[in-house]
Amino acid sequence: MNTSHDIVTGPTDWRGPEMKSRTDWIHHFQPSELAEIDAALATVRARGKTLETMTGEDFPLPTVGSVLRKAREFLEDGAGLYLLRGFPAVQYDKAALRTIYWGLGKHMGTAVSQSSNGDILGDVRNMNVDMNSPKGRGYTSNQKLTYHTDSCDVVGLFVLRTARAGGLSMIASSVAVHNEIARIRPDLLEVLYQPFYWSWQGQEEPGTPPFYPQPVFTRHQGKFSCRYVRTHIISAQRFDEVPRLTPMQEEAMALFDSLAGSDAFHFSMMFQPGDIQFLNNHVTVHSRTAFEDHDEPERKRHLLRMWLSVPNSRELSPALHTIYRDPAGGAVRGGFPSRTGRYIYETVGSLE
Repeated sequence: MNTSHDIVTGPTDWRGPEMKSRTDWIHHFQPSELAEIDAALATVRARGKTLETMTGEDFPLPTVGSVLRKAREFLEDGAGLYLLRGFPAVQYDKAALRTIYWGLGKHMGTAVSQSSNGDILGDVRNMNVDMNSPKGRGYTSNQKLTYHTDSCDVVGLFVLRTARAGGLSMIASSVAVHNEIARIRPDLLEVLYQPFYWSWQGQEEPGTPPFYPQPVFTRHQGKFSCRYVRTHIISAQRFDEVPRLTPMQEEAMALFDSLAGSDAFHFSMMFQPGDIQFLNNHVTVHSRTAFEDHDEPERKRHLLRMWLSVPNSRELSPALHTIYRDPAGGAVRGGFPSRTGRYIYETVGSLE
């Protein structure tokens, strides 16, 4: 029996309307917790620590730390998403917000680089980069994003400012999508367990081909993982050495996108300033509607992003070695190694 056709069971198999009506994945900050974060900011500043030198101990969170551990457990063993709401972002300057988010991240896991430039605390804002270009990345564009995963265990977004219009966050369970494909088109499910060729989008290490093979779905030691970025798969087709996509591969991706984007599977949420959203990339896919910015630079949509390795992560299939490098559970893995060995804590311009 081909076990790739088995239904994946458990709390990660949810539908959008159900999740939107639930509240177990949302934590509203209490006044005492906000005071604790403020005190942690004062501590790290008093110690003279920078983002590069600070540790979790420099940002003490005796109560909020337990909230973050609960979030981490829910991400891996629960539904795969978690939202922290109610942080008063407008009360802090830009430097303080970066320090606070970095400090919270230190209690969640280990941040990994989001590009070969070494940006480890990334800025999600419109930098007028075409995401469909050979080196395009969705987080530097205001264009609509297709449903996708990021190249890490957990992605975190901290909302500083929202757009004038649009920018709706959309989330679906890749487990639910997998299971529906298993029910209605098991032939296409098998295709998604086979390698597709992906473009590195300019993030490859020196001497490495600009493309690599990797499946969309994997199963390893009873754990499921999805990795899907259709634009990167399409982008790889520009290389002559890459085999052409087969009609069944095209059909499989079209079905994936159709299911993930349907009202039955996804739900949407409008971010509020101060929201901190965490998603487990192995069991969810996410998207964003196009957005229109404010004219004033100080009001433009701006999020901070971290890619995190978490200590309770699942062991991964060797088929994901190319991106994650170390498939062991709890390993520091994923992301794109910095070509210089240095890290950037603010994305100040285009990544092209």
